[in-house]
This record gives sequence, structure tokens and C-alpha cells, in this order.
Amino acid sequence: MVTLETLEEFYKHKFSGTPANIQREIGDFNVFVIEDTVSPNGEVSIKYARRDFYKISLITGENLFHYADKTLHVKGTSLIFFNPKTPYRWEPISATNTGFFCIFRDAFFAEKLRSNFADLPMFAIGGKPSYILDEQQTAFASGIFRKMVDEIRSDYKYKQDLLVSYITELIHFALKMDASDTLYQETNANARITSVFTELLERQFPIETQDQRFSLKSAKAFAEQLYVHVNHLNRAIKETTGKTTSLLIAERLATEARALLKHTDWNISDIGYCLGFEEPPHFNTFFRRLTSMTPSQYRASAQMKVN
Repeated sequence: MVTLETLEEFYKHKFSGTPANIQREIGDFNVFVIEDTVSPNGEVSIKYARRDFYKISLITGENLFHYADKTLHVKGTSLIFFNPKTPYRWEPISATNTGFFCIFRDAFFAEKLRSNFADLPMFAIGGKPSYILDEQQTAFASGIFRKMVDEIRSDYKYKQDLLVSYITELIHFALKMDASDTLYQETNANARITSVFTELLERQFPIETQDQRFSLKSAKAFAEQLYVHVNHLNRAIKETTGKTTSLLIAERLATEARALLKHTDWNISDIGYCLGFEEPPHFNTFFRRLTSMTPSQYRASAQMKVN
């Protein structure tokens, strides 16, 4: 399933620990210069996952942002808003990227914002979070981020009020613009969603211990992880692969079942349970439908071939 990266895991990944200047008393807010967050080996790509925090990035360069079932090709300067509900991954194309980003949790805006923060157009599920900026707009947005960088380092008693006002100004700045429809590579949407589906499916394997359990067992479960309608997922996968979502899931389960039956001495009922079947008869029926053999027959046949 899509992983959920916590703020603490983010800091461990980026900085090998939590920075001393994290503002826990104001909703875990922090702001960074992008150039300061690049690892010594130059690696800046991040894994495809959800985060338990909001993120606003002002970035100049050429990048791909894999966002839910879409791919955003960003070249130049853009202002991008990420929410905790939608999984995403940043894939840099240009050798260097410049800019800023800030991160924060809901508590940062507690009792400070009149409307529901998650309902804002740039943060809403299915919304379009990216805004292309021209030179003048880039200068304006950069100025706001620089103020945040200065303020986070200050000892000013009311810094939260100022930081909230800077974020609010960025939001209204974006709301006055149109989201960048041109960023969305719609012609590649089916291939993209199929790729993400396959990635999520493969992340659940291999089953290496009896404590593991296959959990995404249906097209609906995958669609919920991707925040798309199940009909959209099914159409995309059918058009791309010629197979149904359910069949792809079943085929991968059968492949894993064969491997476990052949290479482990686990009880067949335990194997079925690890693969998401509550009752052994359900696993037997499933396996026989996919392979024309029962699990016991397959295991005996595999052992005979080895001997």
C-alpha cells in the first residue's frame, strides 16, 4: 500500500534527524532553501508516498511531479501545493533546482483560518495544485519565502502570526491565478495510473514472514489509495494492459502463492492467510481457478520436480 511518511521520517531522510529550529509550538512549521536540502551525493528524488503534513514549494528548474494518477512536467518556476491525502513523488530532470519549500501540520492554522484549510482549491482532493510563475511573480513569491526564512530564525514573540500571514498571502496569491492545466500530461494518464497501480501492487511482495499480510485485495482498495474513482482505475488499466484490475491482482497473488508453496514449508492455511484469505477453502478455490490445481497438488508436483 502507499506508505505514509511522517514529519519525523522526513527529517531523518533529509537531515539525519530533527533540526533544532523546528517550531513544534506552532504546528511543526518549518521552511527551507532547496539548495540546502540536497544530499552530499546530489540525490534529491523522493519516494512515492503520502506525507502527514502539508507542503508548499517554490521551485525553479525542470522536474516531474508524480501526483496521484497524474504526472506534472514542470519547467521554469512554479508554485506547488501538496496535501497529506495525495501521494506524490518528485523526480528532478535538471541537474540543479533552486527555490524554497515550507512544511506544516493542520495545527499550524488552528483557530487562525476561517475556512476549512483542506477545502482550498490547491489542497482539495482532485484539485490542481500547480501554478506557473513569470519573472515578476517569482520575485514576489520568493520575497515571501525569504521573509519566512528570516522569521523562523528570529526570537520574535508573535512569529506564528507573521508566518500564518505569509502562508495566507501565498495562498491568495495563487488563488488569483489559474492553475496550470498545461502541466498535466493527460495523454499519458492511463499509462501513469497503471504504473502507479503496479508499483503499489509490487510493494506488498515478496511475503517473507508469516507476519506479513497482503491487504490491497480489490480494485476499490487500490483506487482508494490512489484517490481516483474505481471506474477510472479499471478503464485505465484495461486500456493499457488489456486485462482487468482484478485479474492482474489475482495473477500476482497466484505467482506469490506458487513461490511460497514451492520454497517454504509453511502450512497451506498460513500461506492463504498471508495472501489475504480468511478461510483455507477460499484460498483453495482461488488457487485452483488460477492454476487448475489445488495448493496441495501444486506443492507435491513442485517437490517431485526438485527431487
